[in-house]
Amino acid sequence: MRIRPTAPLFTWFFPWLLPLLLAGCNPAYLLNDLVREGGVVRTADIAYEPGARHSLDIYQPGPPGRSGTADSARAPLPVIVFLYGGNWRTGDKDIYKFLGRTLAQRGAVVVVPDYRLVPEVVFPGFVQDNAAAVAWAVRHAAALGGDPRSVFVMGHSAGAYNAAMLALDPSYLAAQGLERNRLAGVVALAGPFDFLPITQEDLKPVFAPVQDGPLSQPITYADGTNPPMLLLAGTADTTVQPRNTTSLARRITERGGPVESKLYPDLGHIGILTAFTPLFAGRAPVEDDVWSFVQRHRGAGHTTGQRP
Repeated sequence: MRIRPTAPLFTWFFPWLLPLLLAGCNPAYLLNDLVREGGVVRTADIAYEPGARHSLDIYQPGPPGRSGTADSARAPLPVIVFLYGGNWRTGDKDIYKFLGRTLAQRGAVVVVPDYRLVPEVVFPGFVQDNAAAVAWAVRHAAALGGDPRSVFVMGHSAGAYNAAMLALDPSYLAAQGLERNRLAGVVALAGPFDFLPITQEDLKPVFAPVQDGPLSQPITYADGTNPPMLLLAGTADTTVQPRNTTSLARRITERGGPVESKLYPDLGHIGILTAFTPLFAGRAPVEDDVWSFVQRHRGAGHTTGQRP
């Protein structure tokens, strides 16, 4: 059981901590101090393919086995691959220790990869990198103490976009020799899924290869054959409009695909991430909702969905 802060405690802390979270370097760095290691074993900088931005960190419930992986006597755990956001221009896996620890303490093996960013790559390069990281996690799930049939992809913001593309457009995982049915589910937090026309000047170079066309939009690929998806957003999000979440959920439902969605009242773009820390968990049950989704869909991945 996780202890939620009382409303008065949250009310007292939030006004002075939020400005710190929104100032200077990436605000998520400060969240790492809010979640203790709690027996979680972190293995850092594992290469999933060649390249400086192609490494990942692994978070496992301790204690470690002799090989540095989770105790082999433990029942296989769900595996969650978390794809961070940052407008496809910024981000670092070290920022998200808090999320890796939180979900590992819940009982998951968590994989957090780095991937190439703009201007080193543009669309679809960052999605291709994420596909390679997910394929690595699928193939190494058992060795990490995880269940190969319970691999989930989760992302926030630009990372949620990447996760949705992997779930909806089969070509990315197929290029890695995997079928989408290998995934037990996909969780997308505050993601942009349906944002044409692209009016932000800083986004136009990111998607220049497809010239503002529908090929850049996750909603384009919603055909009802996706893995189970959980789409979450806050109604107070002014960075990525929550209509992206409702629009994609509606399209998947119309096509007969498995999808759940939820909007949290008065929760913003950063708030949906801070909800994974004990101090801010009382704002919205994001962590509980994600974990409930994982538990409901454990074992839903198909081990046959892999080409030799």
